[in-house]
Amino acid sequence: MGKKRRSGSRKRKVSDDRPVANLPEMPIQTRASFRFVWWIVGGVFMAGIAAAVVSLRFGDSGPNPLAPFPLPQPMVGSIDVSPDDFAGADACAECHQRQYRMWQSSTHGRAGGQANTSTVIAPFNGRPIRFADAVVIPSVRDGEYQFTVRQNGREEIVFTVDGVIGGGHMVGGGTQGFVSEYPDGTVRFLPFDWIREEQLWFCNTISRAERGWTRITSDMRLADCGDWPPIRILGTHGGFSNCQECHGSQILTEYDNGAKRYQTHFTDYAVNCESCHGPGVEHIKRANDGDLGSVLDIGIKTFATVSADTSLAICFQCHAVKTVLSEGYLPGEVFEQHYAPKLEVMGESPLFPDGRVRTFAYQQNHEYSDCYLSGAMSCVDCHDPHSNDYRDIYGRLLEGRFSNGQCLDCHASKAEDLTAHTNHRLDSPGSQCVSCHMPYLQHPELGDDLRFARSDHTIPIPRPAFDDKLGVQNACTSCHVDRSVAMLEEQVREWYGEIKPHKDIIRGLLSVEAVTDRVQALGELLPVNANHSLAILDALGVFIERHLGPDMLTLESEVVERLKALAVYDNVDVRAVALAGLHLSRGAQADVRDFLVDQLTSLTPVADGLVRSRWAITLGYVGDVYRARGELGLAILAYRKAVEVKPDDATVLAQLADTYARLDQFDTAVEFFTRAIDADPNRPLTWVNLGVALEGRDQMADAAVAYRRALDVNPNHTFALFNLGNYHLRRQELPEAIEFYERAVASDPSLAQGHYLLAQALAQISRLEDALAAVARALEFDPSNANAQALEARLINTQR
Repeated sequence: MGKKRRSGSRKRKVSDDRPVANLPEMPIQTRASFRFVWWIVGGVFMAGIAAAVVSLRFGDSGPNPLAPFPLPQPMVGSIDVSPDDFAGADACAECHQRQYRMWQSSTHGRAGGQANTSTVIAPFNGRPIRFADAVVIPSVRDGEYQFTVRQNGREEIVFTVDGVIGGGHMVGGGTQGFVSEYPDGTVRFLPFDWIREEQLWFCNTISRAERGWTRITSDMRLADCGDWPPIRILGTHGGFSNCQECHGSQILTEYDNGAKRYQTHFTDYAVNCESCHGPGVEHIKRANDGDLGSVLDIGIKTFATVSADTSLAICFQCHAVKTVLSEGYLPGEVFEQHYAPKLEVMGESPLFPDGRVRTFAYQQNHEYSDCYLSGAMSCVDCHDPHSNDYRDIYGRLLEGRFSNGQCLDCHASKAEDLTAHTNHRLDSPGSQCVSCHMPYLQHPELGDDLRFARSDHTIPIPRPAFDDKLGVQNACTSCHVDRSVAMLEEQVREWYGEIKPHKDIIRGLLSVEAVTDRVQALGELLPVNANHSLAILDALGVFIERHLGPDMLTLESEVVERLKALAVYDNVDVRAVALAGLHLSRGAQADVRDFLVDQLTSLTPVADGLVRSRWAITLGYVGDVYRARGELGLAILAYRKAVEVKPDDATVLAQLADTYARLDQFDTAVEFFTRAIDADPNRPLTWVNLGVALEGRDQMADAAVAYRRALDVNPNHTFALFNLGNYHLRRQELPEAIEFYERAVASDPSLAQGHYLLAQALAQISRLEDALAAVARALEFDPSNANAQALEARLINTQR
């Protein structure tokens, strides 16, 4: 995964969002790409860091104190939506029969559902799926779809299939997944998936074996599947790997502190009307009361006259990778208060500088296309939003996905003599616009074993040599597999002459590695003529990471002025990142500080929240870059600036506390963990990390209290249970240690270190058979653990 790295200083992408025993409080930006390890064993930090902390002074720039940032404004203008506000698609049918019938047969309407004969495409016929160490049997019993897992030496487990996700609809590689309702209230994806074209079972190994999507064979272990045991949930929650709210409708996953369990609400597993239009209960009430004809507000969103950006944003709720700002989003709320799709291009982006997919992405790269940048084209210009059929810009139905009517309505001159433009026969694939401009490309992060190709929504022109340099399959090779890249490049130039150059900002991003001078880099990365918000964000991220630093003594005026200009750009993400760059580099200078304060003061309450969240995320990203380099003093400077922007944000405070803890500055770590808990006492992981920091101060009893406070919030919290096991093991209170370790590995059976320490405790009370079983589980999920290997060998020798 992420094999092609665009910058030597950029971080490797981590795909699995699941906390394991060595993860800290979720970083400021909550992006999996920027997560780092805090290894907790017996409450001791194992990072082995010997970095010095720079002298930290905040709010002081000499004789004249800096202007304080205004406090965050109360969130006015947010919209609260509850699951009770949604009626479901069937409630729309009476008045909107035509649209409802179209939706029913669409890929959205058939995106998932309850497991039955009309939805399941995989063979639940009792034929076993064989692993090296397990057999999984898909079957139907009394009308109920099930997976029975029989693993060597383990008790049989039966998973009921409560829903299917997908129906194998996608031409470039259609799949179906399966979910099961868990006793803790979550709905979890099972690790056994079916792919229609290849007609075989596969699993996702990205987070563990790193082989992408891989067909299941008898020489792979069950634990090679990253979702085994099932841990990825439906909905968004920071405690789990998740797929957000996209695989179903109105999904809301929350922890109920009163019931001490999760609550998963959803309307259905399809993508229904209210996924786009928002909650319909009020609209139905007004319709029934006869109140629709006399008011402008009909109680539901209508999209007849929205802008291209608004239209795209509706689709990008699901068809974009996105940064989580806050959990609990439901359609109808302000999406931008919960997610920031554009910020994903910063750091180790899923996209190349020209927008093509570098690792894994969805269709947001349409914003790199000239059809959008110069023509404001949106998704519904080609895709009917109700039927998902293909249409032209006038809404007329097309013959299919390869019809030239999608393009020739706008590019009418090409239609006059199409072969003169394509240089291919009229009846050949080479005369289909999408063959050359929207080829199907395999997403690299998923590997090459199984087909997952998606149409390239950057709508590029063929550039064989350039594409080959990026490692992207060029459109010409799709048909002309017998020709070299050089031959194809020569042919393209013979037909079309000099290939159209990329935009200045794209060229700058492509050449950034060779530029060391800051002002030159500014001109190439952030030219004043750039009007491409995603590329600007990518360029800002590169410029900040490579050319700026905390509280720089000097910074060229050209840089400051360009950042100030971008700080008033008409895109909230660009504004926030530019403000973060100024704050990072020159926020300790009175004139820049005054500018930053003025910008915050001028914001409306809604804009204040949108800008601050993205500003803090950017500073968190920069802090993470420094942490990856081992420059923890600089990381603290960046994180403390984030605290200046969002002083009561529990995640920001916990991230800062974690960094102090990495430097063994446990007093300060405890201070900021305590502030994080004051801001939000219902985060069990913050209590756990406070406990680890207290152990760093040799306050073992207080640490145990903190772990138990975590269990007050969530009695099954894996890390709290694990660290209480450590606490009792150190005190040689072996029955108590065993109890907590057993509860920890029951909460997360993939917790290898928990199994290993449980084995140690069991061995000390001569429960050798149980110890051997526990250490085998440790090696199942961490086969390279030398300590576990040695313990297993000793246990085996003892039994001989």
